[in-house]
Amino acid sequence: MQDNITTISESITSFYNGLIEQLPGIGMGILIVILGLLIGSWLGGFAKRRLAVKTGDPLMSKFLGQAIKYISVIIAIMMALEASGLGAIATGILTAAGASAVVLGFAFKDIGQNFIAGIIMAFGRPFNVNDTVEIDKNFGKVKALEFRYTKLKTFDGKDVYIPNSDVLTKPVTNYTEDGFFRWDFIIGIAYEDNIEGAKETVLNALKKEPNVIEDEEHENFVIEDELATSTVNLKVFFWVDTKDFRRMALITKGNVVRNVKEELEKAGYYMPADIQEIKLYGGESEFPVKISPK
Repeated sequence: MQDNITTISESITSFYNGLIEQLPGIGMGILIVILGLLIGSWLGGFAKRRLAVKTGDPLMSKFLGQAIKYISVIIAIMMALEASGLGAIATGILTAAGASAVVLGFAFKDIGQNFIAGIIMAFGRPFNVNDTVEIDKNFGKVKALEFRYTKLKTFDGKDVYIPNSDVLTKPVTNYTEDGFFRWDFIIGIAYEDNIEGAKETVLNALKKEPNVIEDEEHENFVIEDELATSTVNLKVFFWVDTKDFRRMALITKGNVVRNVKEELEKAGYYMPADIQEIKLYGGESEFPVKISPK
């Protein structure tokens, strides 16, 4: 019994002495981690600001700034373990990471795909921050590019987080890359109206809207679209500025539709409603119509 107590006492004393000897190294390791966090945050912020100035791309600069910060912190942690005399632990971590890479690769395949897709998109992607885009069925403005997802703000106020792998592999429609978008709508005139005169009236109405764009590359025009039941349908095509797609482009379309209607009415063009034709079968000679008094 006395021997067991002596052995336990010696073990505790040995552990205590070893801990005291390790304290300077542990303190150095803690200091390295703290410095690593501070330096990593500073490097990430510095890289983000410099890249933003050089590239003018806030999405890429933010993404790479975060990557530099996290890599710096990981390096600091490994150096801290080595300085604390725990180099074997650092080696074990690296060995385990290498050995488990295949297993983790299968277990976290989606996370890995999104991370790699985020890196690829940081250097080349079909949009910038505040661009109006449509990704799959999601339509809105780009607000952020993170390691795993791209954030969209829809025009009805929803925040949509789309995995980067989906952004990379699915079609992306950018409405504001060059700043132009072509609207169209249909208007019907009566069969007895002059078609060419109506088309000219519509084009004149387009010219009166200051936010409608027309130049050598962006031409506005009107074509005959359909001979409907009671109208000759004309299809109107016109270009608008989409830098502020949520507001200005939609307001411009509304103004154009209103202006075209008013100008056609002023010019004496009739826009009839659909005519419903009723056919009687079975030899009826009369069709009773009952008019209710007001």
